[in-house]
Amino acid sequence: MSEYARDTSPQIQEILIEGYRRMSPQEKLKRVTELTKAVQQLALARILQQYGPCSEREQRLRLAALWLDRETMIRVFNWDPEAEGY
Repeated sequence: MSEYARDTSPQIQEILIEGYRRMSPQEKLKRVTELTKAVQQLALARILQQYGPCSEREQRLRLAALWLDRETMIRVFNWDPEAEGY
């Protein structure tokens, strides 16, 4: 059993792997896209809980700061996560 699936029985893991093998590349890409959106929604919920109501721009900047380093945030968006309390 692989390291990432300690909580999944070998039989269920085989079913999952076989299901992924049968998926087309388009289906796999769709699944990854959906999971990425779900993670972003969870992160946005945390941001709103932590910082309260804020503008859509600030929400997007704080979300981007989770994936981009400080220097990139400053260079591209002229927004410093450290100065903004992130």
